[in-house]
Amino acid sequence: MIDPRFVYLAAAISVAGALGYIRDVLAGTTQPNRVTWGLWGVEGVLAFVVEVQQHVGTPALMTLMFGLIPLFIVASSFRHRGGVWRMNAFDWVCGATSLVGLVFWLAIRQSTVALVAFVAADAIAGLPTWRKAWIAPESETGWPFLTGVINTILTLLALQRVTTAGALFPAVILGTDVVIWSMVAFRLGPRFRQRVAVA
Repeated sequence: MIDPRFVYLAAAISVAGALGYIRDVLAGTTQPNRVTWGLWGVEGVLAFVVEVQQHVGTPALMTLMFGLIPLFIVASSFRHRGGVWRMNAFDWVCGATSLVGLVFWLAIRQSTVALVAFVAADAIAGLPTWRKAWIAPESETGWPFLTGVINTILTLLALQRVTTAGALFPAVILGTDVVIWSMVAFRLGPRFRQRVAVA
C-alpha cells in the first residue's frame, strides 16, 4: 500500500499519455475507434459518480480521468479527416451490447451484479480496439495504454481498503491496457500472421 496522494501522479501520467495520443490523432497517424473511446468515456464518468457515492476516496480520481480522457480523444478525432478508424458491423454490435450492459447496470439494484454488468460492458466496448490493434497496430499509439498500466497499478496500490467497488474497475482497465499496449508495441498480429504464412 502506498500514499493515496500517488493517485495525483497517476492522473498526471494519464494526461501525458492522452496528450500524446491526441497529438497523433490530430496529425492523422492514429485513428481511434469512436465506439470504444466514446463508451469508455461515458462508462468512466458514470463509474466515477458511483465511486464518489460509495466513498471510494481519492482513487476515484483515476476513474474520472478514464472517463474524461476518452471523451477528449473522441472530440479530437473530428478535427482530422484521417483521424478516425472506419467502423464495421463488429464495432456496432460491440457498442450496442456494451450499451445494453450499461442499461442493465443502471437498472439493477443488486450492487455486485450491477458492478459485474458494468465491467462486462466496459470490456465489450474495448473489443473493437482490441481487434484493430491486432489487425492494424500501425493505426494505434501504444503510449496511452502504457501510461494507463502505470496509472492503474498506482491506483490499486493507493487503495486504503481493497473492495470490489474500488478495485474491480481499475483491475479490468489494467488488463485491457496491458493487452492493447502489447499488441501495438510488439505488432503481435502482423507477426503472428507472418509466421502462419511462412509455416
